[in-house]
Amino acid sequence: MGLLKKILFVTLRVWKYQFLSDCKNSIGKPKCFHPLLIKGNGTISFGKNVQIGVVASPNYYSHYTYLEARNESSSIHIGDNVTINNAFSAVAFSKIIIGNATLIGVNCVIMDNDGHNLHPQERNSTTIPTEDILIGSNVFIGDNVTILKGVSIGANTVIGSGSVVTNNIPENTIAAGVPAKVIRNL
Repeated sequence: MGLLKKILFVTLRVWKYQFLSDCKNSIGKPKCFHPLLIKGNGTISFGKNVQIGVVASPNYYSHYTYLEARNESSSIHIGDNVTINNAFSAVAFSKIIIGNATLIGVNCVIMDNDGHNLHPQERNSTTIPTEDILIGSNVFIGDNVTILKGVSIGANTVIGSGSVVTNNIPENTIAAGVPAKVIRNL
């Protein structure tokens, strides 16, 4: 496929997902090198110089980025100079904050909720447990990382590829594993 065809293909996909997006409370404008779908009744805000998608990375031609602030009181805030790689998703029922200068790898997921109630008799309930997520500034999140509800990740921290973050991680550390644990200080 020639360069012009590749550019046209991706540009059309970016426009398609802009058309499909229905979040009315979107603030700021990221640089989209990859399709971005924003959904929900809450607020999604982008700081300055936010980049969505990386051309020379997996899932560039096949996936998209998904951001959802589900309820009117839900919010996702992405700070300044954040780079989000391809196939990223974040779903907020309460609040997700991503600090300035954070780098997020391919195929990462951030969810501040369980998706469904875990108790069998309440599984179809509309009341879903949720807790805010706070990611500090200058954090590096490797590929295929999942960050779950109630987690706080300190500034300057590195989260190793494939990790599942279920507990708070202090600043200036490297954490990895399932569940993620601090493996050394920076």
